[in-house]
Amino acid sequence: MKLENMSALVTGGASGLGLACARRLVAKGVKVVIVDLNREAGAAAEKELGSSNVVYAHGDVTHTDQINAALDAAEKLGTLRALVHCAGIGGAVRLVEKDGQPGSLEKYEQVVRVNLVGSFNMLRLSAARMAKNDIVDGERGAMIMTASVAAFEGQIGQIPYSASKAGVVGMTIVAARDLATKFIRVCTIAPGLFDTPLLARLPEPIKASLGASVPHPARLGQPDEFGQLAIAILENSMLNGETIRLDGAIRMTPR
Repeated sequence: MKLENMSALVTGGASGLGLACARRLVAKGVKVVIVDLNREAGAAAEKELGSSNVVYAHGDVTHTDQINAALDAAEKLGTLRALVHCAGIGGAVRLVEKDGQPGSLEKYEQVVRVNLVGSFNMLRLSAARMAKNDIVDGERGAMIMTASVAAFEGQIGQIPYSASKAGVVGMTIVAARDLATKFIRVCTIAPGLFDTPLLARLPEPIKASLGASVPHPARLGQPDEFGQLAIAILENSMLNGETIRLDGAIRMTPR
């Protein structure tokens, strides 16, 4: 795909991995709509990247009306040919908690709803828009989902997160096959330990220890490295139905 004369939608685009992708897309000349729940961060991203390049849309990925409004905004900027879906949440749940009580079903359902149901919602709503595009260089659009290495080696307490991200991995090849007749590609990136706002709350010694656990390079991943891969996927038309680990060869331990 040639990243020109088009728009893109980036969820979770006000910070971390999503903001890195938005920056890369704007640098390529793509008009971007950022979807995020954080209004302050969204406004800051819009200001940083320029309101002529980026529009912030407040939205919950599980809320159909809000996402359709964001998609409308993207189509006003240009032909929507790319989705980069980075929005998601964590949440620790053990099957039996320390007090002997069963783990929270409510928290499990919340994480699965945002990470997995939200991903399905983004796929279906975005694909319906892209399917109406003219075919350019053999395709109408491409979509990138975000999983995690926890989809493969989830740690103790990550049951809801691992289950939701494993679901995203499982959807990837099916979605790519489903949308093949529409000339739309679907890939997923499964990042390892990245220096995102989620880890920013941790003390520096703990962050350094986490980074040292990565075989090579022995550090936390940088959001821009995720953005680089996202751009490569969008530009390479043979990448389809694949989940790509971006993790410095780490394999997570049980805890």
